[in-house]
Amino acid sequence: MVAKGRGATRGDIPQRFGLAAREMDGDWRDARGDIDGEPPPLRTEVTEEHPKSILTFNKSPDIPFDRSVNAYRGCEHGCVYCFARPTHAYHDLSPGLDFETKLFAKPGAAALLRATLTKPSYQVRPIAIGTNTDPYQPIERRYRISRAVLELMVETRHPICVTTKSDRVLDDIGLLADLAGDRLTAVAISVTTLDSALARILEPRAAHPLRRLKAVAALVQAGVPTYVNIAPVIPAITDHEIEAIAEAAAAAGAKGISAIPMRLPHEVAPLFRDWLEVHYPDRAARVMSIVRQLRGGRDNDPAFFGRMRGLGPWAELLRTRMAIARRRYGFLKGKFDLRCDLFQRPEMDGQMRLL
Repeated sequence: MVAKGRGATRGDIPQRFGLAAREMDGDWRDARGDIDGEPPPLRTEVTEEHPKSILTFNKSPDIPFDRSVNAYRGCEHGCVYCFARPTHAYHDLSPGLDFETKLFAKPGAAALLRATLTKPSYQVRPIAIGTNTDPYQPIERRYRISRAVLELMVETRHPICVTTKSDRVLDDIGLLADLAGDRLTAVAISVTTLDSALARILEPRAAHPLRRLKAVAALVQAGVPTYVNIAPVIPAITDHEIEAIAEAAAAAGAKGISAIPMRLPHEVAPLFRDWLEVHYPDRAARVMSIVRQLRGGRDNDPAFFGRMRGLGPWAELLRTRMAIARRRYGFLKGKFDLRCDLFQRPEMDGQMRLL
């Protein structure tokens, strides 16, 4: 029995790190068999955590940033395909339903980032938010952590790029417009499908696709460079919508479009296969066959560059279709071009400048 309003169809995902398979517990056990009728809705729980640092650096050659801030762990949007789900396994939590119901918030993120930016050794490069879990998921309305980070970026004139699938980003449109005026920010909004019925089961607590496109238009109107990520592209489920999404992105004024084939690392693969059996049993085998063609005969290919592009004829066709769509609608292709020369090192709270 599927938990209403959630993306994952199961919570009992076998874990790595030598841990035993996680048993279903609490509300999930009740929902699966200890009661009759419709299962009760799963409650979202938020735990506040206070790490010692907030800026994460990477050396991945296939992504256009080398540092990021993640205000939250777990994501209530519940996108079944989310490649970040396996991170919950590090905490002995299920990458399935736990990932979308047992969340972690870092209310001290902006203060930690301020401390990092004050260091004389800090060298400016664009910071990315939304690269792991969504910075504008529903609990942002309560915690305002992403807003606090943007306020610090405005204060210090530090470049930042934002990725989200929520129109809640418009809550901070004034800050983003301020940064955009000095070419210090760009926003990417993910649109996986235009089909509202599919969106409800694929990414159940994310904003409706049309609301995301309206957010693109509003950001563009405010002078914020905004892109649309047609991502992930799911073979035989969403790939037929590429041209329609590109057309809608152009109508909204998006500056560019990109596409990434679906990735299924670690526990995401069995979660997605289970989701297919529940919602698309008639084409489950076909979908996974194309996925394995894309990934060198496996469910997932973690190799740099290959993980973002895919392999084989299907991947080549995707790239050809994207190139045609870019030409047809006049989209730009390239990385965010943000300035790094306006940075003003911040003061620590209560600290006065010497000069």
